[in-house]
Amino acid sequence: MDSIKDERKLLLLTYLLCMAMFLNLGFLKDPFDTGALIMGGVLCILIGYAYFIIRKFFNEGDKFMLIFACLLSVIGIAMLYRLKSVDAIKQTVWFAISITTYILVVVLLPDLKTFSKYKKIYMGGTLIFMSMATFIGTEVYGAKNWVFIGPISFQPSEAGKLFLAAYLASSLKDYKTFKDLIEPAIVVIVSLAFMVYQKDLGSVLIFFGISITMLYMATSKVKYIVTAFGLSIIGSLASYKMFPHVRKRIMIWQDPWKYASDESFQIIQGLFAISSGGLFGSGFGLGLPGLVPVRTTDFIFAVICEELGVIMGFGIIILYFLLFYRCMRTAIYVDDKFSQLITVGYSAMIASQALVIIGGVMNVIPLTGITLPFVSYGGSSILTMFFALAIIQKVSEEG
Repeated sequence: MDSIKDERKLLLLTYLLCMAMFLNLGFLKDPFDTGALIMGGVLCILIGYAYFIIRKFFNEGDKFMLIFACLLSVIGIAMLYRLKSVDAIKQTVWFAISITTYILVVVLLPDLKTFSKYKKIYMGGTLIFMSMATFIGTEVYGAKNWVFIGPISFQPSEAGKLFLAAYLASSLKDYKTFKDLIEPAIVVIVSLAFMVYQKDLGSVLIFFGISITMLYMATSKVKYIVTAFGLSIIGSLASYKMFPHVRKRIMIWQDPWKYASDESFQIIQGLFAISSGGLFGSGFGLGLPGLVPVRTTDFIFAVICEELGVIMGFGIIILYFLLFYRCMRTAIYVDDKFSQLITVGYSAMIASQALVIIGGVMNVIPLTGITLPFVSYGGSSILTMFFALAIIQKVSEEG
């Protein structure tokens, strides 16, 4: 009962934050923008409906994961409405689709352990989606990781992440000796090679984070982790020597100020935005987000920090930490090895993606150009994240 009370308190705080942000957005325009208030109401209804369905019919699992994800989505959509209302409307539609997918997966999917036998299908899906952009992809912002089919555009690597984690869970659940790791290692190396060739360095880091986390959970062997890191260093050095775009990213990361007017312009503008906002920000709607490139996707974290302050940035990081903690906690309480490993894989996917893009924006690591989970603009990204969260929720209900 205490858990339900805490969930409802957090849900109420999510509603209050949502309406406060969109009410503020309404007052930014003259006359008052009623569309902002309507959008805030729509988001509250969608979040409340999802929570009601999951809590009423599946009352055993962890519902905090859903609320944390929705809280991050509210912050993202509100900021998108501030930047470009058309993108916010599109993102709200994708949020509705993602929430619907989340509910359908939790409600309709049978016992997850029955899906562990489809290893070959997962491997095929991994290799198809990882290689797709290499052959029919289009280069966007320096990375050849988008596929355009008529009016539809998507990043194949988003689906590839889901298939990779499912494949590794299905393969590593039967681990007994080193021989059982050879096939998964080959699949991971091939996948990483495709991502490097496509200049999608962000996905490389995410896939490596997923793989290394699942490897340790499946084997508990530190020597395998050390070996994997050693091979990654060799691969990184080889990539640095072979691919000019890798050398360029490292060069910009080492001295962004030297290339401030050209290659590292967006990094410098992002750092300026974060520093100008200070601890409490310039005020919602009072910043200068137009000076930050790629502000609705890669650099939305910098824009949030500028207008809402570094304290909001820390708040978002804490939300990701809490979400990761609740997801990993789910893995502890389930007995089935496949369910445990896929939960770990999807948890690592969300955490790795958040760390990689926030680290890149703040120039802690080389910028990789990926979306901030649940926050950045992007239909395929938010759909992927909610699908992964639905699988974790399903495992939580079973556990």
